[in-house]
Amino acid sequence: MKTISIRELHTRTGHYVRRAATEPITVTDRGQTVARLVPVNEPTDFSFANRRLRPGFKRFLASGPLGGSDSTQIISEDRDAR
Repeated sequence: MKTISIRELHTRTGHYVRRAATEPITVTDRGQTVARLVPVNEPTDFSFANRRLRPGFKRFLASGPLGGSDSTQIISEDRDAR
């Protein structure tokens, strides 16, 4: 397991986050362990396009770009439905 200082993490965050995808990294502050970056074990087939949409947003998308629906009304209705 790789150990780095908090300052090193600050200066090369992107590098260490990408590296943490394959191996755990321990972050220290003045010699004390303060965090551990570990790989995420979630399915990688999730895509933004497959997310669940709220009912009000689905209606908004279905109305099309010029559907005549007022987005503030749809959002208000969605909030009231909770």
